[in-house]
Amino acid sequence: MNDANLAARNIIRLLQSASANAALYESGHLQVVRLGNQLFEELSAALEACGELSVIVVENELIINGRPQEHSLFFNRFATMLKARGIEHLKFLRGITREEVKSLVYLLSAAVGQGEEIASSDHLRFGCLKLPMGGDPSGSERGDQAAAEVLKELSQQELDRFTEMYRTVQRRQQLKISGIAEVVTGFVELFRQEGMPLLVLAALRDSDEYTFTHSANVCILNLAQAMALGIEGPQLRDIGVAAMLHDIGKLFVPEEVLNKKGKLTNEEFELIKQHPVRGARYLMDVPGVPRMAAIAAYEHHAKFNLSGYPEFSASWRLNLCSHLTMVSDFFDATRTRRSYREPLELDQITTMMLDMSGTELHPALTRNFFQIIADLKSPVGGRLSS
Repeated sequence: MNDANLAARNIIRLLQSASANAALYESGHLQVVRLGNQLFEELSAALEACGELSVIVVENELIINGRPQEHSLFFNRFATMLKARGIEHLKFLRGITREEVKSLVYLLSAAVGQGEEIASSDHLRFGCLKLPMGGDPSGSERGDQAAAEVLKELSQQELDRFTEMYRTVQRRQQLKISGIAEVVTGFVELFRQEGMPLLVLAALRDSDEYTFTHSANVCILNLAQAMALGIEGPQLRDIGVAAMLHDIGKLFVPEEVLNKKGKLTNEEFELIKQHPVRGARYLMDVPGVPRMAAIAAYEHHAKFNLSGYPEFSASWRLNLCSHLTMVSDFFDATRTRRSYREPLELDQITTMMLDMSGTELHPALTRNFFQIIADLKSPVGGRLSS
């Protein structure tokens, strides 16, 4: 565990302790003042070093700066405290004041429904994980036209560059991560300029109308999921880069095995099962690749309950990015025409994924994903079916 994550965990502990004491004593009580001062000093130091601190609640799981925390009674209690007040995303920004920290402590110390109205300030932001999609249910034609315009922005030059990067790997040459990062940055900018629904729609259009690589689709869907969780900045970019590179290990598997139309033999399936390990090893040796990319490449077939491959110990904690990638990867793979089957219908995929929720896929993230899809269905007039 790195120093930044240790500092963030300690800040959460101080915040909960300060709030608990504020609920018991008057505001001027020595213990309340002491804990409040310590909290402010440690929080200010951490923010000075990293700029911001993000706390997200997914079900009862606490995610600090994009890192899921180990299950514990303490963190479970803090997650419950936030959710009871309708807070699913809490962000601290550099420059936070003592008054802002004090207000937060007393907000969390008050009985549910009896505290002050929850309102963001200059350096303290509150939010929920509901993705604001919006859209006019009667505007399906306008939605299709707008999506087509977005697709034009995803220039052939960018997609050609991504294809060339994969050829580089196939030739056993070293990948240049800067090109991948530029493609991901382009996707993020389009999200901001055009709005999330249209770019997600671009990734979900029928494959015979618009051609996207599987990895580009998974990247777009990962970015949509992450932005719905309030993830921004370098963490968002790394999640996108990880998605673009999650399947890179398949380039070390013979094409005749990958494209085989019939059932794989046991030996052929063992070759397929090696691609997460081979991909992770390759990425670990490429300068500039985010550590998260190697982790996601290694874990993206693990399954929520760790029953996938490669083998994992029962105590293994999967990265948040790996969970996001598993959801996006399964969805896009089932919608794509494969050598051994036709693409599946959206309703069929939805049923499958909801059945897998809690076993093979993260339950809260799967629900979050289908909330994004549900918000898209009406504006585009049901054009999401394969």
